[in-house]
Amino acid sequence: MFKQALAVALCLFPAAASLADEPRREPMTTTWGDKVTADNVWQEYPRPQLERSDWTNLNGKWSYAVTPSESVTTPEEWDGEILVPFCLESHLGGVKRELQSDEALWYRRTFDAKKTGGKRTLLNFEAVDYACQVWVNGKSVGTHRGGNTPFWFDVTDALKYGENELTVRVIDATEDWQLRGKQVRRPNGIWYTRVSGIWQTVWLEEVDEAWIADLDMTTDADEGTIKIKADVEGDDDYKFTARVLEDGKEVVANTASGDEVTLTVPDAKLWSPKSPHLYELELTLTTPDGDVIDKVKSYAGIRSVGTTKDKDGHLVLTLNGEPIFHWGPLDQGWWPDGLLTPPSDEAMLSDVEYLRDAGFNMIRKHIKVEPRRYYYHCDRLGMMLWQDQVSGGPSPKWTRLAPDPEDANWPDARHDQWMLELERMIDELDSHPSIVVWVPFNEAWGQHRTVEVGEWLVKRDPSRIVNVASGGNFWPAGHIVDHHAYPHPDFPFNRGKEGRFDGFVKVVGEFGGHGFPVEGHLWRPGSHNWGYGGLPKDEAEYLDRYRESLRKLGELRSKGIAAGVYTQTTDVEGEINGLLTYDRRVTKIPAKELAEIAEGSLFSKEKE
Repeated sequence: MFKQALAVALCLFPAAASLADEPRREPMTTTWGDKVTADNVWQEYPRPQLERSDWTNLNGKWSYAVTPSESVTTPEEWDGEILVPFCLESHLGGVKRELQSDEALWYRRTFDAKKTGGKRTLLNFEAVDYACQVWVNGKSVGTHRGGNTPFWFDVTDALKYGENELTVRVIDATEDWQLRGKQVRRPNGIWYTRVSGIWQTVWLEEVDEAWIADLDMTTDADEGTIKIKADVEGDDDYKFTARVLEDGKEVVANTASGDEVTLTVPDAKLWSPKSPHLYELELTLTTPDGDVIDKVKSYAGIRSVGTTKDKDGHLVLTLNGEPIFHWGPLDQGWWPDGLLTPPSDEAMLSDVEYLRDAGFNMIRKHIKVEPRRYYYHCDRLGMMLWQDQVSGGPSPKWTRLAPDPEDANWPDARHDQWMLELERMIDELDSHPSIVVWVPFNEAWGQHRTVEVGEWLVKRDPSRIVNVASGGNFWPAGHIVDHHAYPHPDFPFNRGKEGRFDGFVKVVGEFGGHGFPVEGHLWRPGSHNWGYGGLPKDEAEYLDRYRESLRKLGELRSKGIAAGVYTQTTDVEGEINGLLTYDRRVTKIPAKELAEIAEGSLFSKEKE
């Protein structure tokens, strides 16, 4: 069904004009985007799970220039100003120009710094799409390849006292072998406007000669433990102390000579969607004499995920040892005014709060890695997450759950880069209690070496569930067998003959996509905006279709389906199948009504 619907969609919807070819029109904006200025743009601390007090935000107006890609010297003239952290193509960036594959994008700004003895200055980029080189005062401080995860450079030796010049050069082919998700050069159907350059916060922080660069935390609900491993840069002669606090009061503490501590919390309060309890953490590095080298704030939620069999023998997902049906939307995280970049932290939070109030206990974060503050909000609001890897590269034939699956043929070098970007995503996010499932492949997009990837990921993070290919070609790897069906949910149980699906949790990883156009809130007015299964004649039919999908999902749950993912949170460009319009100005179905529908269709038997 979905394959047929997509084929029709791509036939009906010719490739959209590029930004340069589009007729002028009023931009679509959000209420949050309307309030953005160079002075208030993304001022929040970007890394809530490893927070220091001494930092400097570099968001705001930067100079930019576009040159031929072969140019590797800093431009003598600049084309204008761009509002960082919004990309070149976005409305909020102020440029609205596409970067071509034969062009380079340059950034420039100045900042003040002081050089302090015994201190290091780190330059942090939350995300730059796709490959970049960075200079401070004309000295190269590093390069990075990969458009979706944070990175940093130690710029201490390039700094001077007072005013400093920061220059960034970016290249972004968008397609080819890059991991680029839903971005394409010619937007159409389910593919969206490209994003180039800096698209998340840029910031400085000052640290000592030894500092905590990263944290890896795992928890155990049965034991009430928090295990913390610190990635420490610099001097290795230190002690590592962790304190667990609640409402500012110490619950337990522990000190180790190495970089790893385990804390057992008495009468631990567990994290769950109904009770998303978080413990505060205070983490300190000290010298053997007790002098403080580094001190950071963090937090942890104690929970365990797994699988079990229900009374009918079906494998289901568990949280803290108890079965839990995962019910959530497909969430792409796109915005009409910022594209991949939410207009503000408040805007990003608003989406999560709406979904929580709508009765969802999970979000499938689709083909995108969000700013780290997004995961913080999900942690504290109690929203479980299925986290997708960003897709890219060539795909095999899409055989779905049929026997004899296929994989694409990827050269070693391309696979290694794909794995590097997967590992970076996991390394950045694996301490968040909200993330319960990793999804390395979606459908057959770039699907390759599936069993190898699945086995690696299960070993890399045994604390989570692996859905190796949501809706993709089924190989016996990971924990889940996942089917996509549009518009109504379905599952091909008959393809599990001879025990092919035995030992795997069965889920419907995408369904729905019921479209409903709201005049005045369409990305391209007058174009063929679409939803799966055709458009309803009125709002009542739209609501009936939604109710019918959830009724069918409820029936599938009784047959052993353990999760359902509804497409989707918001409209995105030409897709008008969101529960909210793309600009978030209109709610198509109120949160309270969505919660009531889900309660009656999916969860009523839990109370019997």
